[in-house]
Order: sequence, then structure tokens, then C-alpha cells
Amino acid sequence: MGEARRLQRLDSLGGERARFRELIGKVGSGEHTSTGLSRDEARDAMDLMLQGRVSDAQMGAFLIAHRIRRPLPLELAGMLDSYRQHGPVLRTPGRRALCFGVPYDGRSRTAPLLPLVALMLASTGVPVVLHGGEPMPVKYGVTLAELFAAIGIDWRQLPLEELQRRLDSHQLALTHQPLHFPAAERLVPARDEIGKRPPVASLELLWTPHRGEHLLVSGFVHPPTEKRAWEALAAAGETEVLTVKGLEGSTDLPTSRAGITARLRRGQPERLLLHPRDHGLHGEETPWQSLEEWRQQALEALTGKGPLAGALVWNLGALLWLADQFESLETALDQARALLAARSGERLRQMLAR
Repeated sequence: MGEARRLQRLDSLGGERARFRELIGKVGSGEHTSTGLSRDEARDAMDLMLQGRVSDAQMGAFLIAHRIRRPLPLELAGMLDSYRQHGPVLRTPGRRALCFGVPYDGRSRTAPLLPLVALMLASTGVPVVLHGGEPMPVKYGVTLAELFAAIGIDWRQLPLEELQRRLDSHQLALTHQPLHFPAAERLVPARDEIGKRPPVASLELLWTPHRGEHLLVSGFVHPPTEKRAWEALAAAGETEVLTVKGLEGSTDLPTSRAGITARLRRGQPERLLLHPRDHGLHGEETPWQSLEEWRQQALEALTGKGPLAGALVWNLGALLWLADQFESLETALDQARALLAARSGERLRQMLAR
């Protein structure tokens, strides 16, 4: 009788919700009995969530169960497959882009550098692709879109076609999840209610809307997270990857300690420790105070002044070198200083702010 009732209940759920219930069972069976999902199953689970074909209760159950058990690299690869299918797409034909993945829940303790680094890189002709969203659980920190808007560049209402045009003409674009990836935005209420970062938060560090040749730069905090990212990205066909143990999980290299990075080439990681002290750029991190305070610091830094200027030189030079633009870090740092002195990033900011 029990089996008959179970089958009847599954039938009443409908085919897709019944299928999703089976997937929840696989990720939520516990440490010793969980079998994990295959790549195809992980892709199917993410497809169903992005398409809104599961209940809120099912979505929350899947996300928190997967959070507790931790996603396997192959599962993350399957989820990446789904994001690539459903998400926005930007291209840079014939040019290798730098694509950054940082936590969507933002920054709350240290002053961010990535918007300034992105402007500087783009001003040299290197295409830069970013992505983000609105303030996100669990930290609700300041977001990339808010930071850019503070210095006059608002990406949040621009259609995807305009983003592609700006990428073509100015080498810089940021996709904003509520407008450009509404399917993924469906998951935000469940993320808010479960109160913990789900596997999707890891996925956002690995995914990029860019299609074509690129170097994917991904932030991380814990070494196991980095190793899982390497394996997932290798399975997903990403051959050029840079992982950075940056400030608050971002890709911002610290100036108060050695920068821990790894360059993944054709599946083989090479650990690289970068010491700002060796280049006269050691210093305490600039604390986050407010968006208005950051705006003043950011505008100063783009002209080579203020508390963020040294950190901007360090990050820009390191990325120019790690992205194979220069043969030595010292030469790349010299170029970073020259670019700031020439105000190349500030000129680009003014063009994009019009």
C-alpha cells in the first residue's frame, strides 16, 4: 500500500516536480548515503530552477541540502552548463577577454578595487567582462553595479545590445542579473530565506557571460574551494584560469600580505605568491566606510592619488603580468604607474559616464 501511495503522490506532483524531488533526495541523503548528482542531473536541476518549474519549498530544500553537503566539481560543471545555456552572452571576436567572478553579496570591510582595475585594463585595449546583481544575501555588501554608478557609470538599465556595443567600442561591460539574467534572479528570494550561501554562490565565481577566448579570473577564500573550482572549470572546458585569494573572496590582491594566486594552464595549476613588499607597495588595506567616501577615493586613485592609488598600481600591474601582457612583474608595475600618470582610466570613465 505504501508504495502505491508514494507513486500516486509523485504522479500528483507532475513530471518535473517529481523529477526534482528525486534530485533533492540524492543531494540530501546525508554524508554516507548521498550519491551526488551526475553532470547531466546537476544541469537538469539548475534548468528546472531557472525555468521556474519547481516549488519554492523544493528550491529552498535543494539549495540548503547542497550547501550542507557541498557541491562536487562535476555538479558545478553541470550547473555551469545550465547557466551557459540560459544566461546572457557577450563576445569579443579575435580578442582575448579578462573575465572576473567575484561574490555577488558584495564587500563590507575593505574598499573595493575591481571597478578601477577594470577601467584601467580596458583603457589599455584589454576587453574586460564583469557580472553581478543587486545587494545579495547573506552579506548584502556593496555591489559592482553600485560602485560603478557611484563614479558615473550605470550599467543597470542598459540593454544587452548596448553592453555589447560598449564592449566593442570601449572594451568594458558588466551584465546586471535582474535585467540581463532574470532566470537566475528567480533564485534570490530562496537564497534570502535560507540564510546561507548556496552552491549558486560558488557558481557565480566560475561563470562568465563571455563566449570565446578569455582568461577567467576567480576569487576564493578557502583552499578546498579553489581546488573544487579548478576541477569544475577543467570539466567545463575552461583552459585558462587565474584563481586569487583576494580580499573578502574577491579578486582584489591585498597589500598587507602576500597575494596567493594560481595560474591554471591546460589543466595544470602553477602556484604564484606575489609580495607587495618586494615592490615598495606594502600597506594596510583601506577600510570600507561609505559609498560616498569610496567615490572620492576612487576618483583620486584614477589620477594616481589618495589611499587607493598604491593598491591600484599593485593590482593593475599584477594582472597585466598574469594576463601575459608583460614578461616581468616589475615591467608591468612600471606600466601601471605610467597609465595612472597619463590618467587613461579616468579618461575612459568620463567617456562611459556621458
